[in-house]
Amino acid sequence: MITVSTDKTKLDVPFIQNFLKDIYWAAGRTIEEVQICIDSSVCLGIYLDEVQIGFARVITDYVVFGYVMDVFITEEERGKGYSSILIEAMLEEPVLKNIKIWRLATSDAHYLYEKFGFKTLAHPEKMMEKILL
Repeated sequence: MITVSTDKTKLDVPFIQNFLKDIYWAAGRTIEEVQICIDSSVCLGIYLDEVQIGFARVITDYVVFGYVMDVFITEEERGKGYSSILIEAMLEEPVLKNIKIWRLATSDAHYLYEKFGFKTLAHPEKMMEKILL
């Protein structure tokens, strides 16, 4: 049985950190850093028979802007539609329903987010960033 929950006490933080530490967008993130990220975000865990198989988090002000980060499904559970279930649950989450602008960055999952109405930026030349890595 698949369930999605925003209950942070159900999150398996070592599992999340173990996955993220080797992935290109979060390489080297420590368990302490993962916990800070969780504490500072709206988080969703996805569970198969009560075992966590994925994660997503949203940084938000709950009204104007939400930034989607750290979305993943374990390798062995990919291709079964679980990422779509997770994204749909995120977009339907009551505390996130008022967000007007959603953003994210992806190198390889455009097809997933396009199903939910995400598009490439209309005016990327207006966007700026500062990266301190």
